[in-house]
Amino acid sequence: MAAVGFTQAVRSTPAGSLPASMVPHPREELFSVLVVDDHPLLREAIAARLAQMGAGTVHEAATVAEARARAAATGPCDLAILDLGLPDGSGIELVTELRSSGWLRVVVLASSDDPYAVRSAFQAGAQAYLLKSASPVVVTDGVRRVLEGGVYADPSVAPVLATGTRVAGTDNTPRELSAREVEVLQLVADGQSNKEIGEELSLSALTVKSHLSRIGRKLGTGDRAQMVALAMRAGVIR
Repeated sequence: MAAVGFTQAVRSTPAGSLPASMVPHPREELFSVLVVDDHPLLREAIAARLAQMGAGTVHEAATVAEARARAAATGPCDLAILDLGLPDGSGIELVTELRSSGWLRVVVLASSDDPYAVRSAFQAGAQAYLLKSASPVVVTDGVRRVLEGGVYADPSVAPVLATGTRVAGTDNTPRELSAREVEVLQLVADGQSNKEIGEELSLSALTVKSHLSRIGRKLGTGDRAQMVALAMRAGVIR
């Protein structure tokens, strides 16, 4: 598997042996990282690039289960970099779990620029969304930005974030949906009833109905299927 953004990386060497000129982002202290991806060669390339940036310890995992075990054993690292397409579970859920466990910096490195995936990653708490096809400069800049406490989106997915959660209604006028309204619509798309949605989101069925009524007014339709279709067309849900 080719990962364009990391093809120039070399095998990891002890960070302390690197000359200062090779460290793009010198830091007073070495930082620790958890890298989660099911492709061994890509993990090695990521580890090598992180070592060049000053990583002192790089933990690796190939699955969600391994990542959970590593996270439990090490506690929060300074940074986590993970793929969304893991073989045994959702990368988005893993982002949420790490953030709720005290991991302050999470970078998603994904193959897809799907609008839903991009929004979901940031909503789950990721600080950066990078593509595996990105150049080494973009990847390094993104990681550096997150290490400094900022957020970063690959330039090719930035327009997706700029549109927020706007959905064109039946009159083709974009309307902004709240994060909760998007959650409700996604569960409607998954075929859940108002009662089931309420149980999932810890809301009453009446509150779910109110959310749907508000969405209907925004989009100009009271038909659940049409609301879902409009949201899917905008890439807000899938």
